[in-house]
Amino acid sequence: MTDLARIRADFPILNETVRGKKLVFLDSAASAQKPRPVIDAMVHAMEHQYANIHRGLHWMSERTTDAYEAARDAAAGLLNARDRHEIIFTRNSTEAMNLMAHSFGRGMLKPGQAVVISAMEHHSNIIPWQMLRDAHGIELRVAPITDAGELDMPAFTALLADGKVGLVAITHMSNVLGTYTPAERITQIAHARGAKVMFDGSQAIVHRRIDVQAIDADFYCFTGHKLYGPTGIGVLWGRRELLDAMPPFMGGGDMISSVSYERSTWAEVPHKFEAGTPAIIEGIGLKAAIDYVQAIGYDAIAAHEAALTDHALARLSAIEGITIIGRAQDRGGVVSFTLDRAHAHDIATLLDRQGIAVRAGHHCAEPLMRRLGLDSTARASFGIYTTPDEIDALADTLTKIREFFA
Repeated sequence: MTDLARIRADFPILNETVRGKKLVFLDSAASAQKPRPVIDAMVHAMEHQYANIHRGLHWMSERTTDAYEAARDAAAGLLNARDRHEIIFTRNSTEAMNLMAHSFGRGMLKPGQAVVISAMEHHSNIIPWQMLRDAHGIELRVAPITDAGELDMPAFTALLADGKVGLVAITHMSNVLGTYTPAERITQIAHARGAKVMFDGSQAIVHRRIDVQAIDADFYCFTGHKLYGPTGIGVLWGRRELLDAMPPFMGGGDMISSVSYERSTWAEVPHKFEAGTPAIIEGIGLKAAIDYVQAIGYDAIAAHEAALTDHALARLSAIEGITIIGRAQDRGGVVSFTLDRAHAHDIATLLDRQGIAVRAGHHCAEPLMRRLGLDSTARASFGIYTTPDEIDALADTLTKIREFFA
């Protein structure tokens, strides 16, 4: 990546030491670090312009409203949405998928219809649909994956053959395997059989440019904290005509047009889905994060992370006893692995002693782990600030760990 040293200088936390060692942060898929422009934007808002938004008529409220609503414009531009009103702010992707299960699932699907997910979903894209199934009589179907960790497209297609599927809810990039799903093919197949499609873009949007119109998706969600922004803010994009037809998710202030004791009427989209005081400062931080990523450019980000991933796969595959989990042809900057005779938690603990942060466990994807015949993996994941030297530090330390357990 162009001027990687300059980019790293934007992330103050990378100067920290852990247990006397220089921090090597390889856990960005769980939550990415925050650049100075995001930190500064949030601090500036709290110090110079904070007030509640939308309802205030004074200068401070109007200024803060403008700053918050600029985040909606930024998110619409990031996704190439047709209309800024198609951007719904949520707390995170989990809330976005619960909103979908409630408002689309209960509001637009009929008992006997089906929702299709895949065998590589995060729990946040499994449990809401199970709850919908149990409460509303929706069938839940699971598309299998191949041994390489890719979506089994013939099996996926067969699940939609009877025309009963109302929604396909599927990851755009696996948080365990790094696998990208073929979004355009998925929407073509689903739409031909009358189903709508929602993508969980929590991982994908970090690594590549997303164009919801080109994909021809119906819904797309992501979370701010993985995109170098703050926690507590996420985005659900949906086609305006579908959002207009869906009932609200939560009731309260700001999502209403009028209220009486007898009945209430709802505000227009997007406010219909945004009850109560929102995450104002976090929205301002998300806007700064989107601006930061777009200034670097997705072409540069994708090239950098592809080179890092190739380097990691080569280095780790050369270590005796290491098994890389997932061999998809189209993959992002996530590498999960196991080491003979060593539990993933032990691997992560020993790496931490050298200042190297990785994730270990089932990664909120227990059904996927069972499909792989595993109970856990260690996972290294990369960001715009990751360097080849950090990959080498991981590989060198894993070699020593392997010798220790041998």
